[in-house]
Amino acid sequence: MGSAYGLILITVIVVIIFGTISTLFTRYKKCPSDKILVIYGKVGKVGDENRSSKCIHGGAAFIWPVIQSYQFLDLTPLSIEVNLQNALSKQNIRVDVPSRFTVGISTEPGIMQNAAERLLGLELPEIQELAKDIIFGQLRLVIATMKIEEINTDRDKFLEAVSSNVETELKKIGLRLINVNVTDINDESGYIEALGKEAAAKAVNDAKKSVAEKDRDGSIGQAQARRDQRVKVAEADAIAVEGENRSKIIIANSEAEKREKTAEAERRASAAEKVQSAKALEEAYLAEEEAEKSRARREKATKEADVLVHAEVEKQKIEIEAEAQAEEFRRIARGEADAIFAKMDAQARGTKEMLEKQAEGFKKLVEAAGGIPEKAVMMMIADRLPEIVKIQVEAIKGIQIDKVTVWDNMGGDKNGGKPATANFLSGMLQSLPPLQDVFNSAGLDLPNYLLKKKEIPMSTNEVSKEENVEIDEKQEQSNEVK
Repeated sequence: MGSAYGLILITVIVVIIFGTISTLFTRYKKCPSDKILVIYGKVGKVGDENRSSKCIHGGAAFIWPVIQSYQFLDLTPLSIEVNLQNALSKQNIRVDVPSRFTVGISTEPGIMQNAAERLLGLELPEIQELAKDIIFGQLRLVIATMKIEEINTDRDKFLEAVSSNVETELKKIGLRLINVNVTDINDESGYIEALGKEAAAKAVNDAKKSVAEKDRDGSIGQAQARRDQRVKVAEADAIAVEGENRSKIIIANSEAEKREKTAEAERRASAAEKVQSAKALEEAYLAEEEAEKSRARREKATKEADVLVHAEVEKQKIEIEAEAQAEEFRRIARGEADAIFAKMDAQARGTKEMLEKQAEGFKKLVEAAGGIPEKAVMMMIADRLPEIVKIQVEAIKGIQIDKVTVWDNMGGDKNGGKPATANFLSGMLQSLPPLQDVFNSAGLDLPNYLLKKKEIPMSTNEVSKEENVEIDEKQEQSNEVK
């Protein structure tokens, strides 16, 4: 029992699958070559807008059930007879234009979409009537812009204008113009018939005129032919005689020219041989001369190359030595400059250190003097006083006095009670720079205790005795020297 239920279930599943596949196969539609397959429904988007339909010419497509459907557009051409009557031309003349147009649904992509939107679901007679109305309107429009002569004589221009206007309007509904055939053109006033009669009469008159002109030309031509015959015969005889005489002259001239040209040829041949021999010798000389010149130029070039190479080598050698020497000078100069800089820097640092030490010592000296700079200066002067006195003594140390002769009358009344010798020595000592002047020239002042003088009285007799002693010593020294 269970196996029976299983078999039934399998059969149902197979039937369902087979039915589904069959249904899918039936939804796969092939498009014949004489039709257009139009699929509508859910067919996608163009940009942001939904497409109204999808047209396929040739090939096949799958039609989704429920969301899509399809129809076919027939591409069979439609022959439309258009008997236009009383159409007003540019000259305000009404004409009848019987014609036949052949149209059909276009297979161009954009125009095919127009056909799907405007002709889908219409039968062929309905499409034919719609196209006929459009053709009538455009044909009247074209005739209104043309003259009768243009419509009647220039049919190509008329058909081109009709085709252009009609096809432009037919494309808007998805149709294309296949053929235009205008059978005949008539008008109510007989204008076209009159034009035909005028053209016929003109053709007849032109033919008669042409026949008369041909007859006249024939008679004139016959007379001219006879005249030309006699003239040509006489001219031929004269030309024959003249030709015979000219032939004889030509023969004579030819013989003379032959002999002349033969002599000229022999002369030119001989001259040419001599010229060629001379040219050969000249070319040989020139070739030898050119060879010598080439040899000389080669030797000159070799020597110049040797000299130039040697000069270039020497020049490079000198340049290298000069560059090396310059580099050595630069190194020495840099070394000397560095040494000088180091020396000057060391001196500057030493001077700076010495001045800093002196300033520091002077600061301590001022502090030792109770913060009074004048006392500190006095202490420094007192410390340097022996050196100053030594310098004053050195000022007269080198003076050599060989002999001093003094005549003194020992009178002291006129000289403040001093003999002349004493005044001489006193003036000599006063000629040395006083200690206070030395300090004043340096911008300093002596301490008060150095400015006090202690006067020691000296009797006139003692001075005279000392002077006599010194004079005697000087005389003895002078006698010894003598």
